[in-house]
Amino acid sequence: MCLAGAGLLLAGLLKGFTGLGFSTCALPFLVLAVGVKTAVALVLVPAIASNVMLLWRVGHVPETVSRFWPMYVALIPGVANGISLLSWVDGGTAACGLGLITMLYASLSLWRPNLRLSPSLEGPMQLPVGLLNGLLTGLTGSQIMPLLPYMMGLQLDSDRLVQAVNVAVTFTAALMLIGLAVAGLLPQQLAVLSIIGVVPASIGTIVGNHARTRVPAAQFRYVVLFTLLVLGAMLASSLPRQST
Repeated sequence: MCLAGAGLLLAGLLKGFTGLGFSTCALPFLVLAVGVKTAVALVLVPAIASNVMLLWRVGHVPETVSRFWPMYVALIPGVANGISLLSWVDGGTAACGLGLITMLYASLSLWRPNLRLSPSLEGPMQLPVGLLNGLLTGLTGSQIMPLLPYMMGLQLDSDRLVQAVNVAVTFTAALMLIGLAVAGLLPQQLAVLSIIGVVPASIGTIVGNHARTRVPAAQFRYVVLFTLLVLGAMLASSLPRQST
C-alpha cells in the first residue's frame, strides 16, 4: 500500500499541474500495486476530492457547464453501461487498448500542434464524446479519452481547458462511486482505503496546481500532451499483466 500511496501523491501532482483526470493519472501507478479492478475503486474518493479542489480554484464554472452540458449529461448512460461491462470484460485488455489510443493521440498532436476542431462540430460532437467517454470511464476507470482530444481541438485557453475537463471528470467520478457501490464492486474495506487516500492526493494537487500557474500558456499544451504520452505508455505496458 506504500506504493499505492506514492502513486496517489504523484497522481495529485499531475492532476494539479495538467488538469487531467485524477483517475487517469493514478491508474498506471496503482495497477502495479493492487490490480485493475481494485485500482478503479481505490481512486474514486481521492479523485472527487482533488477535482473539487481544482473546480473552485480555476473558475469559469457556470460558463463551462452552460457550454458543455449536453456532453456532461451524455456521460450518465455511458458510465452506467461501462460499469455493467466491467464485471465480466477483461478490464486489463480494455485499459491496455485505451493506453495505446492515448499514446497515438498524444503523438499525433505533438506532431501537428495546430490541429483544430471546426466550430460547427462543437455541438454535434458533444453527445458521442460524452457517451464514449463515459463508457471507457466505467470500463477502465480512466476518464480522459476522448474528452481531452475533443476539448483540445476547440483551442481553449489553459484555464478553460482545465475546467471543462475537470467538470466532466468530477461528475464521472461521482457516477462511478455510486455505480460501483450499487454493482457490489466497492466493498467497505476498499471504501475506507479510498477515503484515506485523499490525504496524499490532496497534497499533490495543491502543489501541482501552484506549479501550473507558473507555466507559460504556450508551453501548457505540450506539458499536457507529454504527460498523456507517458501515462498511455504506462497503461499499455502494465495493464496486460493485471487481470484482477
